[in-house]
Amino acid sequence: MVFIEIPGEKVQGLFQRRVNRFIGEVFVEGNLETVHIANTGRMKELLTKDAKVILRKINQPHRKTKFDLLMVYHGDTLISIDSKLPNQLLEKAFKEGLISGFEGFSTVKREVTFNKSRFDLSLLNPTTKRLALIEAKCVTLVKNEGLATFPDAPTTRGLKHVLELMEALQAGHRGEVFFVVQRSDGKVFQPNSDMDPAFSEAVTAAYKAGVKFRAYNCIVSPEGIQLFEEIPVEISTK
Repeated sequence: MVFIEIPGEKVQGLFQRRVNRFIGEVFVEGNLETVHIANTGRMKELLTKDAKVILRKINQPHRKTKFDLLMVYHGDTLISIDSKLPNQLLEKAFKEGLISGFEGFSTVKREVTFNKSRFDLSLLNPTTKRLALIEAKCVTLVKNEGLATFPDAPTTRGLKHVLELMEALQAGHRGEVFFVVQRSDGKVFQPNSDMDPAFSEAVTAAYKAGVKFRAYNCIVSPEGIQLFEEIPVEISTK
């Protein structure tokens, strides 16, 4: 599958605390540094005190922080937390024809507006003029026995996207959600009904209506991230 290099000078640190959604404090070479967190999810299971993290050093005078927090170790597993990467991975995979089930679709575009939502990607079937609207979700939470799940905090944005993909189907288009598990130990995916029952219920309704849900895990290294293998998606139909 596709690989995306993560550029820049990398350093290791020890996570101390999260100041807010975008800012954290990390010990880097004995100094307490303020760092940018590239993911607004809670990640309480990952961003724990003294967790080993990988940062990218930023040499830009206008930046308030000198580092981006890119990855965190959970035991021996390295997890990418950058929420922008799923879009990039899927865009490259679609352009290289590596995602099955989209024969006849081409012309991959990013940030496509449909109704009141902006979706991460779209593909066009030039013969039928049918669109495939794609929403990518960054998954960092894996529970026991390899159970990957999303979200790790209530998501009104995710709920809105799922509901509007149902509207896309009614307009004759395709709608699909890809859950990109940015770690290698995710073996199966389920919506996190305990954290966000409304999102889980919307996924069930959308699935019954014809919206497709797929998930992939990833191989993560300090050098980059690889979209690895498709894993099963389990959705309650009750």
